[in-house]
Formats: sequence, structure tokens, C-alpha cells
Amino acid sequence: MAASSRADLYASRYPVLVLRNVVLLPGHAATIAVASPEGQRAVDFARRQEAALAVVVYADGRAPNMLTPQVGTLARIAEVVPQPDQRWQVRVEGLRRVRVLSLDVTSPAPQARIELLFPPVTPQAHTMAQRVRTLAGELHRAVGIPDAETLRVLEATEDPDRLADLLAGQLVRDVSYRQRLLELVEPNERLEHLAALIERELARVAAPSAPAVPAASTRLSAEPVIVADETSEAREEAERLRQRLATCGAPPAVVERVEQEIERLSRMSPASAEATVTRTYIETVLSVPWLTETPETVDLARARAILERDHYGLERVKERLLEELAVRALTNGRASRSTVLCFVGPPGVGKTSLARSIAEALGRRFVTVSLGGVRDEAEIRGHRRTYLGAYPGRIVEALRRAGTRNPVILLDELDKLATDYRGDPAAALLEVLDPEQNKQFVDHYLDVPVDLSGVLFIATANSLAPLPRPLRDRLEAIVLEGYSEEEKREIGKRYLLPRQLAAHGLPETAVELTDSAWQELITGYTREAGVRELERQLAALCRKMAREVVERGGTVGTLSRRRVTPATLRRLLGPPPYREMTATSEPQVGLALGLGATPVGGMLVPVEVLVMPGRGELLVTGQAGEVLQESARAALSWVRAHAARLGISADFVERMDIHVHLPEGALPKEGPSAGLALVVALVSALSARPVRSDLALTGEITLRGRVLPVGDLRQKALAVQRAGLRELVAPAANQVEASRLPASLARRLTVHWVETIEQALELALLPHRNDA
Repeated sequence: MAASSRADLYASRYPVLVLRNVVLLPGHAATIAVASPEGQRAVDFARRQEAALAVVVYADGRAPNMLTPQVGTLARIAEVVPQPDQRWQVRVEGLRRVRVLSLDVTSPAPQARIELLFPPVTPQAHTMAQRVRTLAGELHRAVGIPDAETLRVLEATEDPDRLADLLAGQLVRDVSYRQRLLELVEPNERLEHLAALIERELARVAAPSAPAVPAASTRLSAEPVIVADETSEAREEAERLRQRLATCGAPPAVVERVEQEIERLSRMSPASAEATVTRTYIETVLSVPWLTETPETVDLARARAILERDHYGLERVKERLLEELAVRALTNGRASRSTVLCFVGPPGVGKTSLARSIAEALGRRFVTVSLGGVRDEAEIRGHRRTYLGAYPGRIVEALRRAGTRNPVILLDELDKLATDYRGDPAAALLEVLDPEQNKQFVDHYLDVPVDLSGVLFIATANSLAPLPRPLRDRLEAIVLEGYSEEEKREIGKRYLLPRQLAAHGLPETAVELTDSAWQELITGYTREAGVRELERQLAALCRKMAREVVERGGTVGTLSRRRVTPATLRRLLGPPPYREMTATSEPQVGLALGLGATPVGGMLVPVEVLVMPGRGELLVTGQAGEVLQESARAALSWVRAHAARLGISADFVERMDIHVHLPEGALPKEGPSAGLALVVALVSALSARPVRSDLALTGEITLRGRVLPVGDLRQKALAVQRAGLRELVAPAANQVEASRLPASLARRLTVHWVETIEQALELALLPHRNDA
């Protein structure tokens, strides 16, 4: 049938999926294995555009070069599940008949120009629908087809068009026959042929030894025998699934459960919605690697070589990992049952790449499970099959992707888990990570035990603080702190710059940064604990240079080595966004440099104090948290108690107001470690003695004048280095951590270990300006 000009005028373009052996009828769902790149591109295009998909069948093997329009089905994509063999398992739901006017299979995603078909419904169709309902009931009582569920739907369906398609999907399996029914647009015609088909089958069942009763006058030939076709296909599918079940190595309890599901499936119509759900469940269970295991090899020399190859510095972390691998070697691959390593540190310090290196050293497959933003418990434990669109949880999906029962699974961004009315995913992880429970982990979708004891779980987090206490107790935290400037320079030279040069099509010898350029790039263009921003700046530099090469008409082969200096950086990248604080800055009264720690590394926290006439009020601003405000009140109390010794008028509180401000008010600040800086700034403001500008302070204070230890000293020391300062005042109780400071930092930074506030004041305060 040729397309009319009206049809051509109102035609629409849709991505098209060309099938060879599946006819999708409107109102029916089908699960299709899509292996061809063209088909996968069409599915991907429709899914990304949230568009419908035209499904067309070519049952006779013709090439999809259409000479005449063909009837197909407009469908909605319900689910796409990638399979280990590179196929996609796509579930589509038929919406309505369409006439495909033209087909373009040359574009990246095959597309079709279609015309929507609107089946006419006549009084004769309603009469025929009632007759077909009666015949379907007789057929169900005779041979059990259609099933009881479909029969109930038929009784409740008043639309003859929908009734015809629903029944055709149940009764007809032959591809050519289904396609011919699809091409019959008028419901009355379809119902007539279905009635004739049912009458023929009823006659055959009533007299199986008699010759077949001829069908009513019809344009459809070679009508299939309903029961034989349905039963044969179901039997063959059940046999295939049983063969896979026998070889998958599943435990007896799983085999028994899947055998029950296969038996149920064999009694269903293959085209029914319930059969699709059951078939998907069985396929999912069979795709779990119940028996497949990757042999583990533990070679400490090889492991050390891999760690050294992929990571610079991090010596303490590498030693801890080698110790873990040594234990696995002595226990035949079974490390301490309670060990779940958790890499904790700022972004960009190498947490994920360390986990990947461990998997490579062990010879295991590596899978990442991203937990950032997960707030539904079912994402971990899976959705129960009673829910529409149910699927397994992320842990089972990770096992399926790995294809082995003992992969290394990285639980990435563990501290970014959230909680809402759908449950607590952090609590669900307790069962996953507990060696006493994960041998019998039950995913809600599978509803059978899965043994996770062979999995090596590794987690990453920026901070352990957001994690619930029970979850923290199951983790062994390995802290990855920020890099020093020297470490960043070496990482940039060895890893980042070569990688960016290759990514931008430049030879490895095209760019050479001078030492001063590296220093400028690290301190002036980045302010981070890791190296991600450094890599982004190197990428920007490579882009600028690639553009210069192309604009000058040069090629990679003619490119000579380019020497990059700080002046070159400023010309290509613009002025440095970060200003380095140096020791030449003017010392000021009432300004002390404190230190803080954040999930992205240490940071400098200036503390400003201003005194003015008033009545003794203390005001703290700059998004100071409750603990920090308490530290400010404790600092003021200590100053009041020792005012005479400090040369401050004893009645200053009665005639002065004090304002403490922490700049960069957009950033919340919390913690007691700024106590020492608060005392120094207060004494400076009240005594008019300037504070040294080349020195930073950290330490918690007590009302007795003691300086207590603080956390994250290494991060804070690196922040001092990034700020260009050369001296640090820290609690003497933290001196045991001096060995953790990088050697290059220890050489350049002078640390004063103090036990009392008086010792810190002697180091930080300069004489009065008029005495200088």
C-alpha cells in the first residue's frame, strides 16, 4: 500500500529496531536480546531522548530496504539490562500500530518515518468480540489456553481492538502469522480470523483422530495449531533453562527455587506479562557467578612494583597494603575476617586508583559501586519482585558485572550515603560487610542466599564523621592525607603531564616546565590537597599549546620542545587566582593565623579581633560553630584571669566590646583547634602588640592555660606550606606525629611544640609598635 500525501504530511521520525523473529503486538511486552550495534544504537538513542521506538519485523529474511510500507508497532522501552556477552536485554511494551513509510539504516541510529494507524471500531466488531470471548472461555476449559489471568482481562475488556491483540498474543506463536495479524488494521477482521482459529482448535481437541476441521474463509493461510506451538516453545525454553541451571553451580537451595520458577514458566504463555517477569528473574539468578572464581596470586614483589608504578609517595599506606597482602599469602587468600579497608582522604589523593592497584596485584577483577547520593535501602538489598520494574541491588549487580564470585568491589563515596523514608542504606551495608552475615546475604529480588565471603570489599570516603558508628566499627580506616608541594611536582612530572600530552595529541617531549613554573602552577593556580585541579590546569595548558600549533600551520612531527616559564603560564592561563601569603606581609594587631581541616584538606583560618568601647559583650561572626564559639569564650576567660600579667587593664571587660571575626563567612567553621589562635588574637588586640605574620597556630586550650592536641596535623602543616609560611606553633602532645610529615616539608617548616598558652604568646607576639 503506497503512502498517501496526507500520510506523508503527518509522518513522524522515530528510532527503529529491526527484528528477525519477534513480532510485538500492541498491548504486549517482550524481552528482546539486542546484539547488533545498529540495534543498540537505536535503543540508546530512544532511551536518551525519552522517545518511543518503532519495532519492525522481517520474518522472511529480506534486507531492510523497503519497497512498500510495512506495519509495525510503536513501543516504549521499559528496561535495558547489559549482559556479560555484550548483548542488551531490552524489555519493550507495544503501544499502537504504525505504518513505516521509509526506513533509514545508514544513520548512526536507524530511523523510520512512520504514520500512526487508528483502527476503526464498528458495531460488527463489538458483536464479534463477544463471540470471541465465549470461544476463548471454551478453549480455556478444554486445554487451559488462554490462561486464567488473560481470560479475566478479556472479560473486562470492552475495546474490540485491544481484545483482538491481547488474544492474538496468547494464541499465535508463528512469526509470519503474527505479522499478518498485525497488518490487519480493522479489529473485526482480526477477530474473525481468531474465532476461526479457535473453532478449528476446539474441533481438533474434540476429535483428535479426525481430520482437521477446515478454517473459515480467510486471507490467512497456514494457521498454526495453537496447543502444539505453545507447548513446544514453552517446553524447549524450560529445557534450555534447566541445562543452564545444571551447569551454573548454584547451591541446592537456589537450584530448588529456580526449578520451581522454571516449572511455573513452562505453564505460562511465553508472551504474557507474568512470563516475562518470571523469565527475567530466572535469567538474573542464572547470571550470578555462583561457582566461577578467579585464582588469587599474591606476589609481594609484584605488588610493590604495581604500587610504585601507579602512585608516588604514600609510603605508610603502601606498607599497610603490603602487610595485608602478606597476611593473605600466609592464609591462602583469607585475610583477617574483620578487615574491610577504607581509604579516607581528600579528593584527588589516589583512593580509587589504590583499590584498582590492589585488584591488579591480586589478579582479581575490579568493580566499582558508586554510593554517592544513594538514599534507598533497596539500592543495596534489591527491590522485591512484587514491585513493578524490580531489579537486584547494586552488590548483586556488581557480582554479575564482574562475572566471578571473588572480585574486588570498591564501595566508592561511602560517606555520601543519605537517609530518607525509603530506609537507611548505611544500615543495609552492615550485612554486606559483616563476615558473620555476608555468607548468607539475601538480596530482596533474588530472595535466595548469596555468598559474599569471597569478595574483597574496599571502601573510600572523604571523612568518617558522617558514617554511623556501627558501620565505622566494621571498617579499618587508612588515611590518605594531602600531598606536599614536592610530591605534587613529582606526580605532575611523572604521571599527569605525560597523560595530558598524550590526550591532546602532543608528543611527550613537546613541553618542559621549569622548576619555577611548577612552583607557580602548584601554589598560584591550585589550592587543594590532591592533584585533580593540577591536572585540570595542565590540561588547559596543553589545549592552549595545541591551538597555537594548529593556528601556525605546524604538525606534531615538526613540533619542537616548548619551555614553559611562569611568564608563559600567566600568558596562557591568565593571572594566578590564588595569592601566596609570604613572611614579608606586615604584622598586624588583632590578626592571628589559625588552621582548620576540611574533607578536601587543611586550610588557613585567619582570626580577627577588634575591641571598641562598650559594656563587655563578645560577638563571634563568620559562620562559627558552637564548639568554636565556646573556644572563644574560654579564650576570653583566660585572658581576663591573666590580664595583669599580660599588661592589660583588669577592667577592660566593663568598658569594651570585643568582636571576633573569621573571614570567608560563606564557609562554616567548627572545632576547638582554633583556641590558640583566638587567645593570641585577643591578647594582641587588647595589648596592641602585633602578631607575627609568618607563623600559624593550632591547638585546643583549657582554662588552666594548657594546650591540648589536635587532629589532622599533617593536613594543617601542608596548608601552612601552601600558604607560604615557614613556622608553625602546635601542641607538644602532637610531637609524636612529626614522623608523619613529609621529609621535604619537615626541612622547610619550623614547628614549635608548646604545652602552655604563655609559650605560644612568647613565640607569636611582637613588642609594641612604639617599642620596636
